[in-house]
Amino acid sequence: MKKILFCGMIFLFSISIFAQINVKIEKNEFKIPENEENFSQAWKKIKEGDKEYVKSFTGTYLLALECYLEAQKYNSDNPELNYKIGVCYLLSLQKSKSLEYFRKSFQLKNEVAADIHLMLARGYHCNYQFDSAIVEYQIHKTAIPSENIEEFKHIEKYISECKIGKELVKTPVSVRIENIQEINSEFAEYCPLVSADEEIMIFTARKHDTQGKETDPMDKQFFEDIYISKKMSNKKWSKPLNIGEPLNTPQHDATVGFSPNGQEMLIYFEGDIFISRLNGEKWVEPEILPPTINTQYIENSACFSFDGNSIFFVSNKPDSSFGGKDIYISRKDSTGDWLPAENLGKTINTEYDEDGVFMHPDGKTLYFSSKGHNSMGGYDIFVSQLKSDNSWSEPKNLGFPVNTPDDDVYFVMSANGKRGYYASCRDGGKGFADIWVIHFFPSEKPLFRSNEDNLIACQTNPVSEITVEKADEFRNARLTIVKGKITDVNSLKPIEANIEIVDNKKNVIVATTRSNKKTGEFLITLPSGKNYGVSVKADNYLFHSENFDLDSTAAFQEITKNVQLNNFKVGAKIILKNIFFDTDKFDLCPESHSELTNLYKLLTDYPTLKIEISGHTDTQGTYEWNKTLSQNRAKAVVNYLISKGIKESRFTFRGVSYDEPISDNKTAQGRQLNRRVEFKILSK
Repeated sequence: MKKILFCGMIFLFSISIFAQINVKIEKNEFKIPENEENFSQAWKKIKEGDKEYVKSFTGTYLLALECYLEAQKYNSDNPELNYKIGVCYLLSLQKSKSLEYFRKSFQLKNEVAADIHLMLARGYHCNYQFDSAIVEYQIHKTAIPSENIEEFKHIEKYISECKIGKELVKTPVSVRIENIQEINSEFAEYCPLVSADEEIMIFTARKHDTQGKETDPMDKQFFEDIYISKKMSNKKWSKPLNIGEPLNTPQHDATVGFSPNGQEMLIYFEGDIFISRLNGEKWVEPEILPPTINTQYIENSACFSFDGNSIFFVSNKPDSSFGGKDIYISRKDSTGDWLPAENLGKTINTEYDEDGVFMHPDGKTLYFSSKGHNSMGGYDIFVSQLKSDNSWSEPKNLGFPVNTPDDDVYFVMSANGKRGYYASCRDGGKGFADIWVIHFFPSEKPLFRSNEDNLIACQTNPVSEITVEKADEFRNARLTIVKGKITDVNSLKPIEANIEIVDNKKNVIVATTRSNKKTGEFLITLPSGKNYGVSVKADNYLFHSENFDLDSTAAFQEITKNVQLNNFKVGAKIILKNIFFDTDKFDLCPESHSELTNLYKLLTDYPTLKIEISGHTDTQGTYEWNKTLSQNRAKAVVNYLISKGIKESRFTFRGVSYDEPISDNKTAQGRQLNRRVEFKILSK
């Protein structure tokens, strides 16, 4: 049977010692002699609940809880019933509610179950009452047989988590956590994924309009489906729509990864990762990723690198694992095939489970969830950065209140580093799991706690003085988003074009993508620290080039760049924006190679084509000097192409000096635009 992502993400619970399923509710002890009128119906609910309880599946615990709560209306003072209700809550989204039932059960009968002190500890732990939890863990630990080393180890881990939790709560991070009202409903919404520009959100939900309109017999909830919402002009999210076929089926369907440009999606299906691509407005039939990624074990989380050339994923395969589920990476080779996966190593992976992997579009910041490292309970969200030597920095806990003693999984960060998105069950939600946005403050802004602020996911004692951690370097996103539309210069109709991104210094292609077939829209992400050449190419059109020279310290920016492609006709001309010369010189810089290659390919693809190369300058210096300089630069381009085998007769060249400006020479930016090399088609 398919593994449900919802169970894997939301309901996972770090409890290695199974709750006592042999705790029995005795009929004669449950019955209240002076109130026999409703006994038979209440006892029926007990028996129905017990049938689901002993199955020991997460979904069946929910069904048992429903029955037990009905039975409790008849008798609220039965210790065994209170214990079982506590266990069911502990394995639900409302873990904090378990404590009141465990406490009452213990007060009524302190030997109600062999693990009652462990259950009390878990309840206290989930309610941030760390000192009380430690006391109960210690009591339970004294009862563990000496030969049971593994159980002893687990209790020590829980105690350590409580100590970490106490420290994290003392120094909360400066955030505001808000429920996304437009997205959420009374049903479960989770695993949010956003495009780099935060214009599209895709998520998984178990709603009434699921594709098959059916419920899972395991937990009586609707099957998982994939939904989509788009950012409207008022910055609100649109009403979520079921994404439909072929991504959604009558069974469980869930998404786990989304490319920064919103054109590719990774889907979880029956324990494997599939990929689908957007063709215009339609998603194509998902294809399973190869055995270098998917195995006979469970791969339940994945994401793309910013350039699409790597996939990070989670697997519980035992070989090469440090324990439990680990994070791996698979890279594309030169033919586009996925290479054998590599474990990310012991800095990231621990002897415990890792999950919910997300690589930021900056190409170096990795977010993931882990039960190891310095978790305060269950899965906590961590961040690590790829260093210059390709090793990973020590993972850092995102802190409280982002992380809680519960499982915090499937977190994604906006490209600008200002907002994070994840699913959680907390005060102010609409029901089950909701999707929340986390606003990260950029400085040591004071954090005020009030009834109106949904800052904390549980009931905790108010703190009169709050210190706030300084903004972390990992949130200073250093990348550029370039987005826009590619259209025909005359008809303005959208064009599906190839977009090639080149590291000009290394002369290597770092990424390729395409504009949308239906809309012509494109989005590319360019991490800071490189001189990028971007070429846009489509059949029967002249190529278009852009240059983005991004220093390693360049801050986040979003650029809208609409590209109009010229038809391949006489008189058409383009600016070669990736031709470079040193100041006052005409020797071609090595960074010009990719642009010259594009021009060379054009000339070889059209062997009768004749072109003019023109050099242009700004107004700095004398006219005569600029005339000579511009002519020599144009000639340098022609000589390079001739050296590659293109006939000299196919070229003319000229130096224009500053006679044909395209911008104002009064500003540095304008002068930069005027310093250029162009080519024009003379004949075909």
